[in-house]
Amino acid sequence: MAENKLYYGDNLDILRRYLDSESVDLIYLDPPFNSNQDYNVLFAEQDGTRSAAQISAFQDTWRWDAGAVAAFDEAVRSDGRVAATMQAFYTMLGASNMLAYLSMMAPRLVELRRVLKETGSIYLHCDPTASHYLKLLMDSVFGPENFKNEIVWKRTTAHNDPKKYGNIHDVILFYSKSNKNFWKKLYTPYTPEYIKSEWNELPSGRFYKCENMLDPRGKMKEFVFKGTKARWRTNEEGMLKFWNEPQTEVPNSHGKIKLGKNGKPTKRCRIIFLDEMPGVPLQTIWNDIFSLKGGAAERLGYPTQKPLALLERIISASSNEGDVVLDPFCGCGTAIDAAQKLGRRWIGIDVTHLAITLIKHRLHSTYGKTLEFDIIGEPKDDAGAKELAQADPWQFQWWSLGLVDARPVEQKKGADKGVDGRLFFRDESKGALKQIVISVKAGTTGPAHVRELRGVIEREKAAIGLLITMQEPTKKMREEAVDAGLYQSPGGTKHPRLQLRTVAELMEGKALDYPRYAENVTFKKAPKSQAGGHQQSNLL
Repeated sequence: MAENKLYYGDNLDILRRYLDSESVDLIYLDPPFNSNQDYNVLFAEQDGTRSAAQISAFQDTWRWDAGAVAAFDEAVRSDGRVAATMQAFYTMLGASNMLAYLSMMAPRLVELRRVLKETGSIYLHCDPTASHYLKLLMDSVFGPENFKNEIVWKRTTAHNDPKKYGNIHDVILFYSKSNKNFWKKLYTPYTPEYIKSEWNELPSGRFYKCENMLDPRGKMKEFVFKGTKARWRTNEEGMLKFWNEPQTEVPNSHGKIKLGKNGKPTKRCRIIFLDEMPGVPLQTIWNDIFSLKGGAAERLGYPTQKPLALLERIISASSNEGDVVLDPFCGCGTAIDAAQKLGRRWIGIDVTHLAITLIKHRLHSTYGKTLEFDIIGEPKDDAGAKELAQADPWQFQWWSLGLVDARPVEQKKGADKGVDGRLFFRDESKGALKQIVISVKAGTTGPAHVRELRGVIEREKAAIGLLITMQEPTKKMREEAVDAGLYQSPGGTKHPRLQLRTVAELMEGKALDYPRYAENVTFKKAPKSQAGGHQQSNLL
């Protein structure tokens, strides 16, 4: 299997068609929560016309319709606990939207278990709306004996919810495929309150305390050590080891043994130093990582984006460097980013081309353009582009704009005013931002579309306009484009003010013509990897 892949499409289909059994070491999924919301990606407007533009990324409103009925019927026709659990859900919930959601999740969890190695783990991120149902479903798929933890992630400090306590946490369900799962214990720092109450500070600023060395179970053999008779927690050889350690600055001590007033070891006699301790073993309540605020450097505008630190914690605990991490609902790619940063191989799946575009941009912003990965499911030729345009015009538009590193505009009817996408650039170090307005046409095109875009360029005061078409432009269209004149950059370079590109030309690498020295600032850039990341090559 090749390293590092992004798949466009329904994750159930992708899992069944492309992923081998027992090929993945760790799965993280953050599926829609069935909270009956429309989720929008927010793009900061660069030209100052308004604060932000919204693109409807996805809906998580699940309805009991023909598709849900088919998914439910497939689940109950299977053997074993999954079928029984789904039938019990039907008895309890009836033909409801929640049952539709669970019917969508059931076959996906079955497939995720199939692709997971025996040593693998899965983390399902959800909220209290559906966590109790999902836990029962996870029990039926992975077995209750493989339930590890229910992690509570405190995502914010306060929330004002009417007539109930503020909902400030998510739930992360941690399961393994077997009892052979890989596990690395993680630690968190000690709190200042704990240090103050339990530890002694030396003049050097180093902290120490003395550990009780008496055997609490009374099973050790009693012996005399340096004049004190006791059932020590270790044997005489172990005590001598502490005694012969290099002398510390702790007063009235020998090696790492604290002495009483009589010069003999007491029960609380072993010296330990704070800076030699790993910290507090990580527990199931995570209150040290907060959700991303609007001004956070890593925030990209994706509605369900999770903090990188959250995914780094999960990946560090349940995988080794070089392992394969899968996120079947990868959104803007936080799990993918964390896996890349930590030297894991990764697989991401998403059902929107907008998400795939955001992930590509995020990875290249963070790790550089040389980072290689496969994208499966995108059109590879003209026929594939036509097929996408016919199947889903919005996805075709998002994909086409991604070919030139542009982003879409609002999808409300009539809201685009002839603009399907925008690209913002800066070709002066301290100058104003310039914009390129883009129109995408999948059907028949003619000179009228060129004239329309020319009017949009004037109205929007854009530097350049681009018309992306499926069909080869006619001679008259090219003449109309040439008649629009040139954009001259402050650096002295000249560029056609109205440009025509076919989808085939863009796929072949014929780029949009604007100042190459200019900086594309269309998308918010993810912070660059401080360590340079693990830039792995494609093995195909």
